[in-house]
Amino acid sequence: MVQYEFALDGDERLTLDEFTTELARWRRYGKETIVDDYSGVPVFVNEFWTSKQRAAHSLHEISYRACFKPQLPRFFITRLTDPGNVVFDPFMGRGTTLLEAALHGRETLGNDVNPLSRVLLEPRLNPPAPAEVEARLQSLSLDGPAAHPDGFDVFFHERTLNQICRLREYLRERHADGRADTVDRWIRMVAINRLTGHSKGFFSVYTLPPNQAASIERQRKNNARRNLQPEYRDVAAVIVRKTRSLLRDMRRQAPAGRNHGFFRQPVGAPFAYDGPPVSLAVTSPPFMNIVNYKGDNWMRCWFAGIDPDTVGITQTGRLDAWKALVRGALDNTAAICRPAAIFAFEVGEIRGGALLLDQIVADVARETEWEPVCVVVNAQVFTKTSNTWGIDNNRAGTNSNRIVVLRRR
Repeated sequence: MVQYEFALDGDERLTLDEFTTELARWRRYGKETIVDDYSGVPVFVNEFWTSKQRAAHSLHEISYRACFKPQLPRFFITRLTDPGNVVFDPFMGRGTTLLEAALHGRETLGNDVNPLSRVLLEPRLNPPAPAEVEARLQSLSLDGPAAHPDGFDVFFHERTLNQICRLREYLRERHADGRADTVDRWIRMVAINRLTGHSKGFFSVYTLPPNQAASIERQRKNNARRNLQPEYRDVAAVIVRKTRSLLRDMRRQAPAGRNHGFFRQPVGAPFAYDGPPVSLAVTSPPFMNIVNYKGDNWMRCWFAGIDPDTVGITQTGRLDAWKALVRGALDNTAAICRPAAIFAFEVGEIRGGALLLDQIVADVARETEWEPVCVVVNAQVFTKTSNTWGIDNNRAGTNSNRIVVLRRR
């Protein structure tokens, strides 16, 4: 694992009283905080971090459905932990919390039932030099013969698809016999991220959004509607360009705190962990029947050799089942945390704000080792990515992060 020289935003470690006082007096983006209350828990509403694009370290620029911005975990990491403290995410997704923690000199621990999460995060905690990536790709014969899966020609030019399949075979062989190294893992991560998207920076013909793959039939209809034909993309060249982009904010590499590893399990099971106790957890659990994680990642799973049917991602529209998921995450995270540890539990908004999941989390927490401290509602205007979906600002309840801040008793 490496530590990256990175310009912090100037915040210092705060006590919880200092933290809630800062929230109440927040004016950084020109708005006054609205202070409300839920069952004795203060609720602070303001724009607490910027919605601007590319406002974080370039290593974060790996797309993943329903991920939060790096500014969210940074807000809590820089205020509520010290360098060397362990930061944990029980639903780590693309690894935003852990990468941001590593960038700020904190030690990391993560969990996700989907093995794709580790594939996407681990290489970014220890990236190779761009020259190493380019040399490795130049050593491969990506235009040699390869078997092609049926239907993929709706996404890729024939030569591009052949190069993708050749690269996939090489990487799977290297991982199967234990020869995969830092460079191989990096190339796999970047290739997975470049499979489908909306520009020439991806392997595919035009398809949206870049953080998920349409079905073959849907892409066939999209091609017909837009009169599209897949153009040739040089797979190695695309990977090299993306590598340089991801590493553009790198200044130096130096030893850093330990990465204490990854769990791959449902959060309802206890974590077998005997390392230093966790000081801060930051997470966002699976949404309630809003995101089809399995369907969105079908092509990424194909490339990585993951059978999505064996990945037991929790997804339910039943509130009682979602509450049980939250209870399991709280109980089993508490077991690996130090006393007075903090848990920032982000739930977003659903159903136009009619169902406030932060209130449900606060109620569930009262029955556990955690006590609610406050709710932070980060309300801000949409970015261009949200506008792509045709969603207006301040409608449908999708423009807010709702984070329940909990303290371990």
